[in-house]
Amino acid sequence: MDQRENILKLWRREGFEFQPVHFDLCPALERKFHEVYGEEADYRDVFEFPFRNLRTGFLRQEFRDWNERCYSGREFLPGTSFSIWGVAHEPTPESMHMSRMYHPMQNFTTEEEFASYPYPEFDPSQAEECRREVEALHARGIAAMVPLNCTIWETAWYMRSMEEMMVGMMTDDPLTERHFERITVLAEQRAAAFASCGADLLHLGDDIGMQQTIMMSHELYRKHLKPRLARVVQAAKAAKPDMVITYHSCGYVTPFITDLMEAGVEVLNPVQPECMDFAEIHAEYGKKLSFWGTVGTQSTMPFGTPDEVKAVVRRNLEIAGEAGGLLCTPTHLLEPEVPWENIEAYVEACREFRLA
Repeated sequence: MDQRENILKLWRREGFEFQPVHFDLCPALERKFHEVYGEEADYRDVFEFPFRNLRTGFLRQEFRDWNERCYSGREFLPGTSFSIWGVAHEPTPESMHMSRMYHPMQNFTTEEEFASYPYPEFDPSQAEECRREVEALHARGIAAMVPLNCTIWETAWYMRSMEEMMVGMMTDDPLTERHFERITVLAEQRAAAFASCGADLLHLGDDIGMQQTIMMSHELYRKHLKPRLARVVQAAKAAKPDMVITYHSCGYVTPFITDLMEAGVEVLNPVQPECMDFAEIHAEYGKKLSFWGTVGTQSTMPFGTPDEVKAVVRRNLEIAGEAGGLLCTPTHLLEPEVPWENIEAYVEACREFRLA
């Protein structure tokens, strides 16, 4: 059984032949990896990750003059970049991978401003390139994942600011609805296109949890975001019914799990152990929902010993049991504080795992 077949069976809770591994490294840890494994090595290949993100985006953006159009020509620090949505990301000297974000639509107040904003456009001409990319991964026995996280909510507030979007939702502002709708339609079009090209996994997501509570009320979520997430899932499933739908939100999202399942989510990521108990979550939802994550990047990975890392991995995999349903991984990007020995311990625990 190759990596692709194994991860699909695992996330469909049909058993598994071996426990795959997956993680993301910050630049400092990537340099450490190259010190250990050589400059030409790719950690995704060395550790045999079961899927890769597709590079094709199905978006086209001709507009380039973001600074003059959206930021009145303000002076940004050297190295500032602009996303395809016009969001400015200014590097911060105290962080290796985080940035300061600027919102190009924050001060919009009129329908004319929203109507004239250069949103990216759906580009169906990328389909052949996407198909070739999917086929190449399948030929290697690797699943093709669509990185469509920041699906609706995060893209919307990155562009408009969280404060403006929250106020707009609470006041049923028609411009807020217009903004959500433009982003949702693009997500639907892209999800359907990726599915039609044979991608295996659709990775959606918007952070809707904080460390100890949910980010917004159920009322706001169910009115503005849940139906739109369901539309994106339905667009993908209409083109490829067996596509696996994964969803990412950091933080405490336990109160939203039923809503996410009703919208079509099949795999929840990351089940952050600092604020969610995997044993309790699995006992409640594990027969209908699969999981990806559960090993803390605020706790176990940076501050545990290698033996403690292994114990957490074994415990969580035993909770999931022989049906599978858990890709046991660190819950987020591994930061510079994580000892390399803990990463190797995580990999060893997955490789060694066998049900008694």
